[in-house]
Amino acid sequence: MSSYIYPQKIIKKMESKDLTKVSPRSPREIMGGYAILARAIDKCRASIAFTSGDYHFNCPVDRMFFDFKGIDAEAFKQKAIDGATDADLLAFVNENGTPKNVEEIKAWSESVIKSDYHNDPEKKEWFDGECARLGLDPEKNYLFDYLDADDIQSYN
Repeated sequence: MSSYIYPQKIIKKMESKDLTKVSPRSPREIMGGYAILARAIDKCRASIAFTSGDYHFNCPVDRMFFDFKGIDAEAFKQKAIDGATDADLLAFVNENGTPKNVEEIKAWSESVIKSDYHNDPEKKEWFDGECARLGLDPEKNYLFDYLDADDIQSYN
């Protein structure tokens, strides 16, 4: 088994995507009822393995998830460093932070999937420019549409 040296520790090699070669999972992928979580896990592991490329763990999209659950991103990352599986990280999320019931999780995931940056005055200019770069109509696409299209373009 290979190991990585990480902040003065040796960690066992985890199943980690090389985000310099492939994209993380879609933010739409639902894990345990949560949008964004699977993508955040991929980016977290890649950051630990030094294979995150242009992706950043604990970026504003990841923060949407961590803020909703009230979880510290560094504590989450430490669990990943310790070798946590997807199921272990989901359990950590469910056992820590702000308690959420199934209905709250579902409502949050549904709303975040439809994050409308085009109609957000603080994000409109950036979002519309990014959509134009990808050939997307910002009036008909949400943030996750942009992220998925950007991932596809990055690895074609």
